[in-house]
Amino acid sequence: MKVDNDKKLAKKYRVRTWHTMILLVVLVVLYFFKIADYYPDKIDLKHRSDFFGVTFSTKYCTELGLSWKETYQAMLNELHAKLIRLPIYWDEIENEEGQFDFTNYDYLVKTGAEQGAHFVVSIGRRVPRWPECHSPAWLNRQSTADAQQATLKMLQTVVERYRDNPNVEYWQVENEAFLGSFGVCPPLDSEFLEKEFALVRSLDSRPIIITGSGELGFWKREAKIGDIFGSTLYRVVYNSWFGYIKYPLPYSYYRFKAKRVGLNGDRLMILELQAEPWVPKGKIIYLTEKEINKTMGLNQFQANLQYAINLNFSRTYLWGVEWWYWQKKYGDPRYWQIAADLFD
Repeated sequence: MKVDNDKKLAKKYRVRTWHTMILLVVLVVLYFFKIADYYPDKIDLKHRSDFFGVTFSTKYCTELGLSWKETYQAMLNELHAKLIRLPIYWDEIENEEGQFDFTNYDYLVKTGAEQGAHFVVSIGRRVPRWPECHSPAWLNRQSTADAQQATLKMLQTVVERYRDNPNVEYWQVENEAFLGSFGVCPPLDSEFLEKEFALVRSLDSRPIIITGSGELGFWKREAKIGDIFGSTLYRVVYNSWFGYIKYPLPYSYYRFKAKRVGLNGDRLMILELQAEPWVPKGKIIYLTEKEINKTMGLNQFQANLQYAINLNFSRTYLWGVEWWYWQKKYGDPRYWQIAADLFD
């Protein structure tokens, strides 16, 4: 009897020891993420001429109180950005069921092409910027099957409209489709996602990009579906439980994940590099300078650029050009100027 009790006590002691060790590791990791040095050793921002692009959002311009036409013209004429990821918002092109209006996007593609810009056209129900899914209101009254058929019809309409434009380089179908924890979207139907990709492939031969989280995802599912994988890449974020968290992840973290799922350099892009502040709550235009500096001071801005250069995926699209222009317009042109030097 005593032997059995001794065994139970020993087992209980081992379990407690393991729990204590795990807790200590978690606490050390969290502490490390709070204090880590997250800057590259050398920042010179030297890069290939075809390396950097931007994501441009009409909706985000409006949210910031900017004219999207004015911002777009400034981006083309002052920054000289030539690589543009352009989300086409479904609720802007088909506000009424069956009635498509491409006036604004025809302008964006035509004007950009005249300046020598090339596009990643982002299409689907879920495309960049909050709340992620930008469905027209009428879609909410549809059954799941009808909503999916409407989605396919929309995809076909957009692809057929722009597939003859030589300045369209890639399609991006849906955005971070497997990141169900983020955004206001219906649950993912992975079989339907594959149908979307199959439809676009049947309509055009251009490569199709699929995107996923750089820090949180494993990329395996995305690698099987897309021709090119577009990673997000964030360096300082905010969590309601832990506050501001710094990702001290080495370049090898991303390279290892890519190698593990068979993604080589030609199939890898950073499609969303953090280049504007993280907003814990409220709107970005109300952040104080102190709050901005927690995630996107000028040093962090340049450090993120250099990190992407050092990682050296085939291309990197920056996230935040609209905010740089807002900053420039209302008193702080420094981000805009750094970007201008980058694209010059």
